[in-house]
Amino acid sequence: MSDSIRSFGIVGLGKMGAGLAENALAHGFKVAGLDVRPVSDELVKAGVRPAKDSDALAALLPPPRFIMLYVPAGPPVDRLLDQLLEALSPGDIVADGGNSYWGDSIRRHARLKAKGLHFIDAGTSGGPGGARDGACFMIGGEAEPVAKIAPLLRRLAVEGGYVHAGPPGAGHFVKLVHNGIEFGMLQAIGEGMDLLAHYREPLPVDAILQCWNHGSVIRSWLIELMQQMYAAQDGLSATPPYVEDTGEVNWLVDDALHMEVPVPVITQAVVQLIASRDADRDAARAVSLMRHGFGGHPFGADRGIAHERHTGRVGGFVGRERRS
Repeated sequence: MSDSIRSFGIVGLGKMGAGLAENALAHGFKVAGLDVRPVSDELVKAGVRPAKDSDALAALLPPPRFIMLYVPAGPPVDRLLDQLLEALSPGDIVADGGNSYWGDSIRRHARLKAKGLHFIDAGTSGGPGGARDGACFMIGGEAEPVAKIAPLLRRLAVEGGYVHAGPPGAGHFVKLVHNGIEFGMLQAIGEGMDLLAHYREPLPVDAILQCWNHGSVIRSWLIELMQQMYAAQDGLSATPPYVEDTGEVNWLVDDALHMEVPVPVITQAVVQLIASRDADRDAARAVSLMRHGFGGHPFGADRGIAHERHTGRVGGFVGRERRS
C-alpha cells in the first residue's frame, strides 16, 4: 500500500513548492499543482498537471489522495483546508510543508480527523535548492498515514534527510527548534564577520572563510554560503543591514518561556535580528547575505513577509506543564 502513492498534489507553487514538484517529476512521480497564480508554463512543460481549484485538484488524483501544502503559515492554511474538506474523501492525506506553528498543526489534525481525513505536519528544510535536489523532512503525524507517504518523501529527500519525529505537531515543533538553532548559528557567524571587518588592519576575509571551511571545527554549509555570498557581493558594504523574517522563531522563544527552558542564544539572536531594523551593523549584513544564499530571502524590508510575521500563528501555546 505504501508504494502505491505515485501521484500527489502540491498547493502553492512558489520557490519551495515548485522545487519539490520538479524533484518529484525527476523521480518519476506524477504531480498535480494548484496556485493562486496560473501554473507556470515551465512547470506545465515539465509535467505538472495544473488545476484551477481544489475540486479540480482532487479530480486529478487517485485515492487515497495525497496533497502537500506550501503556503504561508496562519489563516491561509485554514482557508485552504476549508476548501479541501469539501473536495477530499475519507482516507485522503494532507501534509502541511510550510512553517506553521506546531500547536496549530495539532488543532488542524484533530479537525481533519473528525472528517475522516489524515493531517500530517511536514517540516521542510534545505531551501529552494533542497526542495529541487533533495529536501530534509521532519514529519509529525499518526503512524499509519505517515507510513503511506514515507516512501515518496524519502525519494524526495537527501539521503538521511527524513525523520518521523513523533505524533501530530512534532514535525513542525522539530522544524521550529531547527529554525531557532539556525538563528543562533547565523548570529554567531555574523558577529564573527563583524569582528573580522573591525580588525586593526584589512584582512583577506574571502580567503579566511575558504580556510575555515577546510578542516576547521566551524566548517559548514553556512560558512560556505557566507564565503560565496561575500565574494558575489564584493564584501559586506553593499548589503542592507535590515534583516527580514516571518517570525517563527519568536514563537519558539515564547514556547521556551512557557516550558521554562532557557534559550539565551536563540533569544538573543531574535533580539539582534529585530535590532537590525534600526541599526547599521556588518553582522546584520552578513546574516542577510547568508539568508539570501540559502533561502532566497530578500535584502531589506518586505511588507509581505512582515505581514506573515504578525499573522502566521493562529493559536497560542498548547504544550504540557514543565516536567518535574
